[in-house]
Amino acid sequence: DYRQKLEDLGLVASGISPDGRLVETIEIPEHPFFIGVQFHPEFKSRPNKPHPLFRGFIGAAFAKQKDRDSSGEKGDLT
Repeated sequence: DYRQKLEDLGLVASGISPDGRLVETIEIPEHPFFIGVQFHPEFKSRPNKPHPLFRGFIGAAFAKQKDRDSSGEKGDLT
């Protein structure tokens, strides 16, 4: 079962299809922002009303930058 293998590696299947057969959303809870989806949030996003996934991604990026700025960290964003 692939779901169990993914969960053993730390992924969480946080969105399942209504029939229970397909994983539609995965996350890594310990990561500042790691989410994968089987749908297209960009179709529900507008410049003045972004989809919650995009809002969350931008928020995580700002938080990472703020942490880097306050610690004086240099280098890549990973």
